[in-house]
Amino acid sequence: MRRLLWVITGAVAAVILAAAAGFILVKTRANGFSARAQPMAVEVVLAQAARDLALPRDAKIKQNPIPRSPEVLAEAMAHWADHCSVCHANNGSGDIEMGRRMYPPAPDMRKAPTQSMTDGELFFIIENGIRLTGMPAWGGSQAGQQDSWKLVHFIRHLKDLSPAEIAEMEKLDPKSPGDMEEEKQEEQFLKGRTPTEVPKHHHHSGEQKQ
Repeated sequence: MRRLLWVITGAVAAVILAAAAGFILVKTRANGFSARAQPMAVEVVLAQAARDLALPRDAKIKQNPIPRSPEVLAEAMAHWADHCSVCHANNGSGDIEMGRRMYPPAPDMRKAPTQSMTDGELFFIIENGIRLTGMPAWGGSQAGQQDSWKLVHFIRHLKDLSPAEIAEMEKLDPKSPGDMEEEKQEEQFLKGRTPTEVPKHHHHSGEQKQ
């Protein structure tokens, strides 16, 4: 009886998946796969199911070996601002140009779909990435694993970020060549010279003046 029940359940699931795949195929032929388009609900469900299946069972039950502390959060916050904010934004919302243009878009990590994941699941995703998304694998070393566990603590803290913390993170964000040039020009202006003025003589340390 139990075997028959499993067979019936499997058949129903196969029919549902086939119908969903057919629906997606029809929509795709009509509109194409575009990262600009909002994913259909069935796509989101299937993507989440695939992600859950891709996570090893033992990864889900791993406990964070690094105790949470203000020092750990500060270190993880700096790491996030420098490495993760370009796609996820400093506040974890994903509401930033790179995050919005991905397919699927970077999620709002302050919300339940992320916050309801276990520490082990978050760690596994940071270390190994997620196939067919913009999430790369950052693991590969013991030191990297320590950083990943610290980031798990910071992900839990995202929903409680203060305006002061966000302002501090903005100072740590990676700077584009344009931003660096603008800062250089501002510095030159404050020193009393125009951006095009360059000192006539410049001696590197260790050089002797002629």
